[in-house]
Amino acid sequence: MANLPPTPNPDGIRLSKLMSERGICSRREADSYIAQGLVLVDGQRISELGTRVDPACKIELARKAQQAQQERVTILLHKPVGYVSGQPEPGYKPAVVLITPDAFWQGSGGPAFNGNHLKGLAPAGRLDIDSTGLLVLTQDGRIAKQLIGDDSDIEKEYLVRVEGHLSEQGLKLLNHGLELDGKKLRPAQVAWQNEDQLRFILKEGRKRQIRRMCDLVGLTVVGLKRVRIGRVVLGHLPLGQWRYLREDEGF
Repeated sequence: MANLPPTPNPDGIRLSKLMSERGICSRREADSYIAQGLVLVDGQRISELGTRVDPACKIELARKAQQAQQERVTILLHKPVGYVSGQPEPGYKPAVVLITPDAFWQGSGGPAFNGNHLKGLAPAGRLDIDSTGLLVLTQDGRIAKQLIGDDSDIEKEYLVRVEGHLSEQGLKLLNHGLELDGKKLRPAQVAWQNEDQLRFILKEGRKRQIRRMCDLVGLTVVGLKRVRIGRVVLGHLPLGQWRYLREDEGF
């Protein structure tokens, strides 16, 4: 197909933004695909960054870009205490160092491991150094946007062991009514799991949010474990081990 110059559309939307909004890929990936001439808009190949298009246009990825997306992996890790989910802090290790062949959960399925699966692998959401449980690391910008984008509505479920007295009013505040850093929190689902453990279901993930919420109602968190993100559960994945997100799974 001929590489035609894009039709000017000053009133349109940036192509990379529209691709991200439609969940085709992240904006960074979109810019990369556009620069390589791998994006077709209404059948026309676009290769100029910043191109604006009709919001109702048809967008397709060239076969090379589609194949690149299919080869990207998403990894589920049962993070132990002592590892940071994102950029390493002095004296601590990032959780990605646990993604090794020896730590792969045998029998869980997925592609054969190779070093390319570590390239561009980034955590899709945080799990603080003192917490354990499900951590998602992905090469796929679509999944990252789904989990941590500004409009993400994916539930995250936690089991939280606490110490202290929680009044009925305190429990109501945990569900709705607290604010952090001057900004109100989204409504949550918080209930007793057993006599010393609460179950939290959140749709946001501010820094150390659950620990800070508990502190506001007089509780001290002594253990925190994330057991679910969307429809994907931690299940029987052993501590410190990882597996691939299967084709039949989705958040």
